[in-house]
Amino acid sequence: MKHPVTIGVIMLARNTFDFEAARGLYADIKKNLAAIPDATFVCADDLVFEVPDLDEPIDKINKANVDGIAIISGTFHLGHLALEIAKRTNAPLLLWGLPELPYNGGKIRLNSVCGVNLNASNLYKAGRDDFHYCISNDIDMDWVDAVRIRAKLKNAKIGILGFRAHGFFNLAFDELTLYKEIGVLIDHYELTDIWNQPVDDAAVEARKKQIAGLFDLSGVSGEQVQRVAELCERFKAFMDRQGLAGLAVRCWPEFAAGYGVSPCAAMSILQSEGYVIGCEGDVQGVVSQLMHTAMGVEQPFLADLSQVNFETDSALMWHCGVAPCGLGDQCCVRSLDSYYAGGRGVTADFVLKSGKVNVLRMDFARGKSRLFIECGDAISVPKELKGTYVKVVFDKPMREVLDTVVRNGIAHHVSLAYGENVRPLEIYARMSGMDVKDASNGNQEARRQVGGNPPPRH
Repeated sequence: MKHPVTIGVIMLARNTFDFEAARGLYADIKKNLAAIPDATFVCADDLVFEVPDLDEPIDKINKANVDGIAIISGTFHLGHLALEIAKRTNAPLLLWGLPELPYNGGKIRLNSVCGVNLNASNLYKAGRDDFHYCISNDIDMDWVDAVRIRAKLKNAKIGILGFRAHGFFNLAFDELTLYKEIGVLIDHYELTDIWNQPVDDAAVEARKKQIAGLFDLSGVSGEQVQRVAELCERFKAFMDRQGLAGLAVRCWPEFAAGYGVSPCAAMSILQSEGYVIGCEGDVQGVVSQLMHTAMGVEQPFLADLSQVNFETDSALMWHCGVAPCGLGDQCCVRSLDSYYAGGRGVTADFVLKSGKVNVLRMDFARGKSRLFIECGDAISVPKELKGTYVKVVFDKPMREVLDTVVRNGIAHHVSLAYGENVRPLEIYARMSGMDVKDASNGNQEARRQVGGNPPPRH
């Protein structure tokens, strides 16, 4: 399920063009919008010609507390209108133009694209650049997904359990800057808050049966399975009680020593159930995962770029045993292992499945927020290592990808998600004023110079 959003819709027009044709197109658009899942569209009843016509639809949109506003240039129109909408509302904008209709006696009927151009120029020169545009009979679903990302983060509460991992200074962040940039609120908790969280005995017994069905348990003791089952229920109950969209956990070195097992296996199980739990106290890693989940993708894997092969343009994306267990290659035996922390590690061990993937990292550096995004193909490999991992062949040369990561100081955790979900992330970055770092250009300026949109998707 994608994160639900509410979007306002207003169609602008001018009576010197074929506004009746635009009105008919608007009726069709509203029908199509009503069929889009996980989205509510608050539409103006009729076309807007003059500034006073905006009063009623803007009042309705503001009362609905919309997450985004689609401004449709039904025809060319007054330049005042989009500026008034921007001034009297508080949401990112889609400037939506319609393909031109067949000419009528040599007269252009809509001139909609020129309306988009007018709105974009006015808004940009007025200091607003949180807008996106499309030219289509259908709404740009990538923009809708970008709005989902913004809405999920704006309303998210993230917990950090303990602190970041020892020596991981690059995971540091300023809480109020994070709030200012994307709206996320952070609450701090102690490791003992999880260890002491009450659990239901029956729920723990059910978890033990679940774990036995998910994993080969020959490498762990019955007491360790009991601890993992209890920890699943402790995390679940704690996150539900605190209303957390995500939780970053200082998973070593204190956890295994203080609780008896590491949290890795429990985190693997719960993530496959939709809980976002990041390891090593990586709050911005959790933010990156939430960006992915807002678009309704399978639960992402917070991974290290662990090994590279320049000849095959590939990398091994690995972490010690925390990947969502639902992402496993069905040909590989999933197991629990206690290979580290003096036999108290208790990690999930399996190879991830094949498929198209993208990797994402949101973080701050030198006073600027940015997104690192790359795409590739995940390829299952033989089970040769402990932990959870998959080989990724990137669409760009591996040396260029690594150079981008290293030279831009990108943190060493990325959110790996299955699917091709890059464009909504790029749109979100632009509406949020973030740089995009990738192996093509290191930032998004080149993209900003290239117009046009691919065909819409549903």
